[in-house]
Amino acid sequence: MRSSLGAGRMRPLLLALAAGLLLVACDRTPEGEFTGYVEGDLLFIGPQEAGRVTALPVSEGSRVAAGAALARLEDDVQTADLAAAEAALAEAKARRDKARAAQQRPEEVAILEAGERRANAALDLSRIELERQKSLVPKGASSQANLDTAQHQYDQNRASLDEIHRQIDVARIAARVEDIAAAEAAVLQAEANRSAAQVRLDRRRLNTPDAGLVQTLYYRVGELVPEGRPVVSVLPPGLVKVVFFVPQAMLPRLAPGLPVAVSCDGCPPLSARVTFVSDAAEYTPPVIYSREERAKLVYRVEAKPDVPADARPGQPVTVRLQGGA
Repeated sequence: MRSSLGAGRMRPLLLALAAGLLLVACDRTPEGEFTGYVEGDLLFIGPQEAGRVTALPVSEGSRVAAGAALARLEDDVQTADLAAAEAALAEAKARRDKARAAQQRPEEVAILEAGERRANAALDLSRIELERQKSLVPKGASSQANLDTAQHQYDQNRASLDEIHRQIDVARIAARVEDIAAAEAAVLQAEANRSAAQVRLDRRRLNTPDAGLVQTLYYRVGELVPEGRPVVSVLPPGLVKVVFFVPQAMLPRLAPGLPVAVSCDGCPPLSARVTFVSDAAEYTPPVIYSREERAKLVYRVEAKPDVPADARPGQPVTVRLQGGA
């Protein structure tokens, strides 16, 4: 009676023990196979200055090419700044051209040239009068005073002609070297201001730097976007990776470039290559490593799929080592 009673009490315990062993056996993964998941590094596209969204030509889940427009923000202020910068640049160029050109306009130079011809005629007339007085004075037909007057008039006309020559030379030369250099520096500064205004205007149009899949739209048309906040997130295929963890005993068998096979539920088999093996353990006991504790150490490993479009972020996968590992 006691033995049948004891056997009845032991039967549930044995059944529970057997179920536990069966569960442990089923949970074991084959040698060289590891569980993991697909992870994607998103690109968060947003403005550097606050603004209101005026256009949003993409939707969540749509594929975009490199350089495609994702969103546009109001740009009234930036457009006005660009117009002002272009006007300042035009003014600076005009001042530079004026400094490089002659000091006076061609019409003003023509007036000076007319004065030059008049001075030449007056000088010729005074020369003739001076020669006549020089021939009459020795004969007593004219006085010394008339000769002195003629000489004075000739000297005065010659000085007037020299003065007009100097005025014409000054009118034809450009500004001083220092003035020209200052005008050219002003043009460079105006060009830099225009370039900066153009960059600020271009930044109101948000484009994707790489092709990918639009993941999330964080704002809608009409909403105000704070500075530095993303409007759209994009997942490029090149930033999709498979993440799995291996025990520390497997580390010698892993190296960047090692091919691995990736499988998941309801998807075609994938091939990938290891790109990263962490040198830091995910579990670190506070004391000395015993054999039992060492068995708990796992290291993060990343692999890049050969066809990233076939992998979906967040999907659980099974990774199997290949290539003679």
